[in-house]
Amino acid sequence: MKLKGRVAAVTGGSAGIGRGIAEAFLAEGANVTIMARNADKAARMLDEIGAGDRLSFIGGDATSQVDVEGFIDQTIDRYDALDILVNNAGGAGNLQPIANLSDEAFDLAIKWNVYSTFWATRRAIKPMIERQWGRVINISSVEGKQGKAVFTAYSTAKHAVNGMTKSVAQEVGTDGVTVNAICPGLIITDIVRENGVATAEAMGVTFDEMVALFAEDAAIKRPNTIEEVAAMAVLLASQEGGGITGALLSVDGGTTQY
Repeated sequence: MKLKGRVAAVTGGSAGIGRGIAEAFLAEGANVTIMARNADKAARMLDEIGAGDRLSFIGGDATSQVDVEGFIDQTIDRYDALDILVNNAGGAGNLQPIANLSDEAFDLAIKWNVYSTFWATRRAIKPMIERQWGRVINISSVEGKQGKAVFTAYSTAKHAVNGMTKSVAQEVGTDGVTVNAICPGLIITDIVRENGVATAEAMGVTFDEMVALFAEDAAIKRPNTIEEVAAMAVLLASQEGGGITGALLSVDGGTTQY
């Protein structure tokens, strides 16, 4: 029960990595709110987990400033606190070579990954500073540490998230607030399966070949799991994680060397 009594907010929390982190936090005693666009998917999650009042859903779109800031405000109103923020919402979207990359697609990658993290963090950081305790955990990517063909927009966005992580950590280091980023490698979530065929086509390979290419880059020669990312999030969210801040922590099976 490392997070007993803590209040956590997770954007993009109804599926994939976000859901895995929310479940891990609940298992450690936290109260959790999730934000997601798909109300039906969120309702199924709440029913399947059965955590009662300890798990709440607040509908919202991570590309909307009003929705993201409202999510933070409603979490505080509901539980009278916010201790842990997980900026999980985001994604690669429509991957294209830069010669074919539209302004609209690039803007979406920035808004979905960078602005959503900025809006939520800015809203949450003041009450954390006031209470002299807080944890901000940004879900970045190996593409935030290295480039990959056709990932230009996504890689640009995740590099920006990593820079934001380091800068904000320096601002609040003496206020009891830590700010870190987890950089996962390939994880076979539902959305990866749904969008993976188009991604693979943009890379000029099949879906299975794409998975094999990502796995070959890793020391462990396999994709990572949602549970492995969630375990890192629990550490960073806990009291024991208080000495870790401004870090870009890879959960990528050794894909990146730093």
